[in-house]
Amino acid sequence: MEYTVVGAGIIGLYTTWNLLESGVSPDKITVVAEFLPGDQSIKYTSPWAGGNFSCITSDDPNTLMYDELTYRNLHKIQRALGGASCGLDNKPSTELWDTYPGDTKVASLKSYLKDFQVVDKSELPEGCAFGIKFTSWNFNCPFFLANFQKYLESIGVKFLRKTLTHISQAYLTAKTKVVFNCSGIGARTLGGVEDTNVYPTRGQVVVVKAPHIQENKMRWGDDYATYIIPRPYSNDELILGGFLQKDDWTPDTFKEQTEDIIKRTTELLPKILDQPLVISRVACGLRPSRHGGVRIELQNIEDGKVVIHNYGASGYGYQAGYGMGFRAVQLLRESKSKL
Repeated sequence: MEYTVVGAGIIGLYTTWNLLESGVSPDKITVVAEFLPGDQSIKYTSPWAGGNFSCITSDDPNTLMYDELTYRNLHKIQRALGGASCGLDNKPSTELWDTYPGDTKVASLKSYLKDFQVVDKSELPEGCAFGIKFTSWNFNCPFFLANFQKYLESIGVKFLRKTLTHISQAYLTAKTKVVFNCSGIGARTLGGVEDTNVYPTRGQVVVVKAPHIQENKMRWGDDYATYIIPRPYSNDELILGGFLQKDDWTPDTFKEQTEDIIKRTTELLPKILDQPLVISRVACGLRPSRHGGVRIELQNIEDGKVVIHNYGASGYGYQAGYGMGFRAVQLLRESKSKL
């Protein structure tokens, strides 16, 4: 039996990893995608991400599980890809909330985050209700994706550039019985899926040179998000963000948004300005959000074929995606046990 993973973003790669961990032979897996690591397109979200493990997700039990599974298992991927120089490293993080995130969320984070501590109220900026510090995972997203693909190919996973117009086209051969649909924002228009609950949450970031900043700092408001994320092994790039603009498909970047990002981030972490601010580029991405949250669901097709949908991670694919891939593969195992 052969397997196809649709999509070469972070969810598709994490799902492929979980298939391998479940015992599937690499030469039985093909990743099919319109865009592959190294490409740049507004329709290919993963390279544009800020890329760290943060605490932005909700407190429903499944999402908490996806986060924890990912945080606890990233070291295995890092090791397989050759260590921190693959573009995945640990860095300290401070996260601040204007509204308390709730006991359930905080208890979950405290149970597994390395070096977890609550920020003393006397140290909180004005308007902040709560804060924590911990050791996070940071991704150099484009570099990490490329190294992830390189590793998977080196052990026998095939990558095929192909634009699908219908999910049925993912059954590449007569032996292909299982398709994982990790098409992200593409799930809205892909034939046979056409999930109108999928929508973009637009983000804009400013990438600057800042070798003196080696820590994450995030502030979450009710209607805004401010974040500072150093990219490991990137020649000292620092990601400054951002925006959470729902159902905005605009691929362009805007001067006033750049200025607003710089103002908010330098107020949050003034030492950014200890060295001259050198802007490398301004970028925009469309997070693959979904009304009702992520869709991880097995669908039976005729002739013994199945498709397992795994998309809708919005802005938390890197930090929850291993857990999402684990659940998607678990659904396949459960379905087989019933056959």
